Amino acid sequence: MNQQENNTTEWLFEITPKNNFFSLNLKEVWQYRDLLMLFVKRNIITAYKQTVLGPLWYLIEPLFTSVIFTLIFNNMANISTGTVPPFLFNLAGITIWNYFTACFSGTSNTFSANAGIFGKVYFPRLIMPLVAVISNLLRFGIQFFIFMAFFGYYYYKGANISINEYAFLFPVMVLIMGMLGLGLGMIISAMVTKYRDLNILVGFGMRLLMYISAVMYPVSYFVEKLPKYAWVVQYNPLSFVIESVRYMLLNTGVFNLSMFIYTLITTVIILFVGIIIFNRAEKSFIDTI
Repeated sequence: MNQQENNTTEWLFEITPKNNFFSLNLKEVWQYRDLLMLFVKRNIITAYKQTVLGPLWYLIEPLFTSVIFTLIFNNMANISTGTVPPFLFNLAGITIWNYFTACFSGTSNTFSANAGIFGKVYFPRLIMPLVAVISNLLRFGIQFFIFMAFFGYYYYKGANISINEYAFLFPVMVLIMGMLGLGLGMIISAMVTKYRDLNILVGFGMRLLMYISAVMYPVSYFVEKLPKYAWVVQYNPLSFVIESVRYMLLNTGVFNLSMFIYTLITTVIILFVGIIIFNRAEKSFIDTI
C-alpha cells in the first residue's frame, strides 16, 4: 500500500539533469531575486570595508588616469580633442570604460572566487555574475557624478561643450556596457575552469582592448592615422559606446544609427552565448576548478 502511494506522489520540485543546450535558466534567477539583492548589498558594504581611503578610490582612480592620459596622449603625443578640454574628454571615456572593466573582472572569475559556496549551497549560479554588474552601478554612479562636476566647471569657464538631444540614450549605453561585461566575463569564467593560464592572458587582453576601444583618442584620429586598420576600432562595440557617450555628453564626435543597431545586436548575441556557456560550465566546474 505504501509503495503504491509513493508511486503516485506528485513532488513539488524534481532535480533532473538539464539536457537542453539553449536553456537560459532566467526564470529560476527571478525566483531567487531576494538572494540576488542580498549579495548586492553585501558586495557594496564589504568592497572597501578594510581599506584606508574606502570609497575615495572610486574618485582617485578615474581622476589620476585622466591626468596621465592627458599628459601622455594629448600633451606629449599631441592628439587633438577638438574644442573639448582633453581632461574632460578622457574622463568621459574612462568613466564608461571603468564600468565595463568592473563588470568584466567581477564576472570572469565567478567559479574560482565562489567555489566554496557553490560546493555547499544550491542557488542559480548566474546570480553571482549579475551581482557584479548591479553592485558596480554604484561605483559608476559616483564616477559619473564626478564627471558631471567637472563638466559644470568647464562649462562655467566657457568651454565649447554641451549635452545634445541624444543624451536620452545614455542609460542604454550604460546597459550595453554592462551586458558586454557580463557576457564576455561569463565566457572567460567558463573557460578559466579548464584553462587556468587564461587568467594571465585576460590581463594582457584587457589592456590591449582598451587601446582599440578609443578610450584615450577620438575614433576619427585612428581612422586618419591608420586607415588600413580602422575597421578594428570602427566595428568594436566598446569603441562605439565610448564615442557615442562623448557625443551625447560633450557634443563631440558622431553618432551612427546603423552602428547603434549593430552594437545592440552584437551585445545581445554575446550575452546569449555567454549565458549558455556559463550554464553548461556550472554542471562540471566543481570537478575541474
